[in-house]
Amino acid sequence: FSSDRWAPLDKAQANKQRPLWASTGVKDPSLKDTLYVDDLVAPNTVNTMPEATLEAVADHGQITGNTVAGGYDQARADLDAIKKLGVSYDEVVQVLEDEGVEKFETSWNDLLKSTEAELSRLAPSENVA
Repeated sequence: FSSDRWAPLDKAQANKQRPLWASTGVKDPSLKDTLYVDDLVAPNTVNTMPEATLEAVADHGQITGNTVAGGYDQARADLDAIKKLGVSYDEVVQVLEDEGVEKFETSWNDLLKSTEAELSRLAPSENVA
């Protein structure tokens, strides 16, 4: 967003796209409950988290500034090491994306069904589509 390519878009009041850290609650009880918040801090990002994580961060989170920048060389080394073990990064990402989309779709469909059921309950004589 500091490039010459961005300047005319900024002047036209274009919205910046921001990476989203989604559903950053910790599922493994052996990990700190603020892990994916404390360790995923970067400018111009959005973090959505469950209420329990939000409360944990407010209570004892340790936000120390940008935790993402400066770790790129180590990240590359880690990905290279994983590749040498025979793990395909592309396949892992595809599985995670597919499972994530499926879970969001399931949640969305559940929300629609419960909303339709409640609308039918409140107005049983009207056809709810």
